[in-house]
Amino acid sequence: MRHITCGSEPARESGGSASLFVECAGVFASRLAPTVTAALRLFVVGVMLLLSACASQAPLPAGNPTLPLPLQLHIERQQAEQRQDWLLVIQREGPGIRWSMMDPLGIPQARQQLIDGHWQADGLLPPNPEARELFAALLFALTPSGELLRNYPSAQQQGQQRSLPARWDIHYSQPLSFQLNLPQGPHYRVSPLGEPTP
Repeated sequence: MRHITCGSEPARESGGSASLFVECAGVFASRLAPTVTAALRLFVVGVMLLLSACASQAPLPAGNPTLPLPLQLHIERQQAEQRQDWLLVIQREGPGIRWSMMDPLGIPQARQQLIDGHWQADGLLPPNPEARELFAALLFALTPSGELLRNYPSAQQQGQQRSLPARWDIHYSQPLSFQLNLPQGPHYRVSPLGEPTP
């Protein structure tokens, strides 16, 4: 019996070229198995990360709520005794809604467009996950009461309060003046631009 090298491993030639091919294929498969297994593990981890990212994305309404656009809102962010002020302009543009947030000096902080139930970057600003969460929460807060359950089936509303459990709590003083609380913070006070902050 003659030995033929298959890669760096010997393979026996016993029954002609067909059995030699099978033995060589077995050797290659045994070498590829750890690589394939590692690639499969990476793929599974990637899918899990993608699914967790999708799960953590802020919920959006089932349909487009009726909003009194355009709106200019003063946003006061509070966390750990630090305060920031922003101006938010919400306006309809083509098939979507544009959200533009800037600081008191007019420097853009975040720009997004909501088109067909999906957020899209607007301009060259880097991604701002906190702003996207804020915009989604404001969309929830600004949705008219009569459209709330149709757009957010798990929403709860009672008197001057509205919540999406484990996500957002809204406490209204007026329809466009409210406090928005996220479970881990930050907390926001929202009011129409030009209205004094309480």
